[in-house]
Amino acid sequence: MPQARSLLIAALVSPLLASTAFAAPDGWKPLLEPQELSAILAQDETVRIIRVSGDSGFIPGAVSAPYADWRGPAENPGALREVEYYQDLVQSLGIEADTPVVLVHEGADTTDMGTAARVYWTLKSLGVEDLALVNGGFTAWREAGLDVANEAGTVTASSWEPQWSDEWRVSTEEVEQHVASGDARLIDARPQSFFEGIMWTVADPGTLPDAGNLTYESWFEGNRMVDAAAARQIAEDYGQTDAPLTVSFCNTGHWAAINWFALSEMAGVENTRLYAESMAEWTQADRPVANQPNAFTYYWLSTKRWVESLFS
Repeated sequence: MPQARSLLIAALVSPLLASTAFAAPDGWKPLLEPQELSAILAQDETVRIIRVSGDSGFIPGAVSAPYADWRGPAENPGALREVEYYQDLVQSLGIEADTPVVLVHEGADTTDMGTAARVYWTLKSLGVEDLALVNGGFTAWREAGLDVANEAGTVTASSWEPQWSDEWRVSTEEVEQHVASGDARLIDARPQSFFEGIMWTVADPGTLPDAGNLTYESWFEGNRMVDAAAARQIAEDYGQTDAPLTVSFCNTGHWAAINWFALSEMAGVENTRLYAESMAEWTQADRPVANQPNAFTYYWLSTKRWVESLFS
């Protein structure tokens, strides 16, 4: 009987322990204000802070993992690395699946937040359970008068072996299928000039067929991202909350990561995915492109940009 009683108690207690073992710190949410993060750090020493852009200082205890470490090759920085590469990286940062991780960008401008958002997406896909960004980045932390360190901290390496999930990703092959079937909302996160094919960088001009344009800047007031309620309202106004599948894309999955974060993590739009390789990979082959300028317009725009570059 004592053994049976012990087994019964274990059966009742184990689920409770499992539900609390990986609980996020009190006050945790995907987008933290500097003061909110400071309060969390005061009560929880397990939080890992990772500085992904800028070198003007550190939140005390933060480790450095520059954005370039998380990106792909020069021909398409949006391309994914092998899981083994990411495993070495997260282990060097002392990250386990249940490590609360905060990504900190410099906060120089709105596009800079894409560094933190893209790393957030990568770590979530690797299986890290509790992730957050700092609204306004390190600049906002410093302007709030909070403690600053001159050097990065050090951590003990972990032995965690992450498993990649495609739950928040679409591949080029899948985008081809969605373009053909029309069963997804394709959202171009780039500025309107890119969407209209007037401007281009690493990808040929134009956008995905039948795509809409919801620029990443829509989610900001100054250098700060709007709160969850405002993000939900923006998504509703754009008609995105009822989409069966949302695909966020840009040139190389940088600006698109901001849209993905805003829609998925802030606005709560289900089944929002990132096309990591974006237009840089899409236009490498003979795939359909909308808003593509004709030959005359292309050469005229190219010449105009070249002339402007001479005087910039």
